[in-house]
Amino acid sequence: MRVEHTEPGLEAELDGAVEFRTPGVVAAGALLAVAVVLVALNLRPAITGVGPMLEEMRLGLGVSAVWAGVLTTLPTLCFAGAGLVAPLLARRAGIGAAIAVALATLAVGLVLRVLDGPAVVLGGTLVATAGIALVNVLIPVVIKDSFPARIGLMTGVYTAALQGGGALGSAVTPQLGDAFGGWRPALGAWAVLAVVALLVWLVAARGSGRAPRRAETADGGRSLLRNRLAWIVTGFFGLQGFYAYAAMGWFPQVLMDAGVPRSEAGLLMGLVSLVAVPISLFVAPLAARGRGQSGWIIALSVLGVAGTAGLMLAPAWSPLLWSLLAGLGMSVFSLALTVIALRARTGADTARLSGMAQGFGYLFAALGPFLFGLLHDVTGSWLVPLAMLLAVLVAQMVFGALAGRRRFV
Repeated sequence: MRVEHTEPGLEAELDGAVEFRTPGVVAAGALLAVAVVLVALNLRPAITGVGPMLEEMRLGLGVSAVWAGVLTTLPTLCFAGAGLVAPLLARRAGIGAAIAVALATLAVGLVLRVLDGPAVVLGGTLVATAGIALVNVLIPVVIKDSFPARIGLMTGVYTAALQGGGALGSAVTPQLGDAFGGWRPALGAWAVLAVVALLVWLVAARGSGRAPRRAETADGGRSLLRNRLAWIVTGFFGLQGFYAYAAMGWFPQVLMDAGVPRSEAGLLMGLVSLVAVPISLFVAPLAARGRGQSGWIIALSVLGVAGTAGLMLAPAWSPLLWSLLAGLGMSVFSLALTVIALRARTGADTARLSGMAQGFGYLFAALGPFLFGLLHDVTGSWLVPLAMLLAVLVAQMVFGALAGRRRFV
């Protein structure tokens, strides 16, 4: 006879209730939560800061739109590779150590990519985003194992901080460029934030008994490659990533070609990321407590369709409105992470599903910014690439509706 299982984390909430009565444990958990937030703040500025500076970089380096397409595609390629190697690294070094190494790698890459010409920029971006990619896969495991009774809340906080970092990258990087004299110091300055996060993470991972130190969750157990639900979750994650990275890489240029000044385009793209913060903080926990997340996923995707259609048909009519709607559509990312945690019963399955969804999902998402730029070069217009994104959003609704149903891999 089949026994119905409760949502992951409910038993843990009961089993771990005594843990929260100990002041030392509460403090350790709070420090780990702060560390998770600081880590999350570093996972988007290296990417979103490039968009508003991309034209200046192209002119300064004397490179083509194809080079720009490669630059905006590299992050998602790194994210795909990390999905396959992160569980192995975590099992050998420990999750805490693996995240520390990833943050150090990010800081080095951010400095390296502003030191020389086009090849060095690409190489430094590859190093920086490799660090980001490892953290992307491992943080859901940290949340699952260290905050089992608060998966929805911590996923929301983590995603809100991540989106907030994306907003800072888009909005602040152009201001840094104006203040310090160009795109190199503007992009390189984000290494300071990475170092701060690394220092706090080292203290939190060492001092908190809640922080996972060994990646027992990433062991070499059963494969999910033949699991239909795992592929549905992977498809949903890949589709939302395809849209998001194409938007982050190219929407500033779409706005600028419509007559929006560069600094304003950067601020609007910052709004795209910032609007996802309240969605992450409130909608993700609400969705996690429900029996499914399909309705929330479809509703946010519809808003993304409206914003993208506006940019395609009348970009100059209301750039603020289109950016706001597109940002609401992109905030489905918080639900994608929530779905990964909720469709797995254990930390081991969370690691496997996270690695699979982010590995193969980002591999598909890597096509987004590249195809967007390629279609623009071929057609000389933004209409065709934006129409492609509308089709992606429709597919996202279908996969998201299936992934949001209450089942387990």
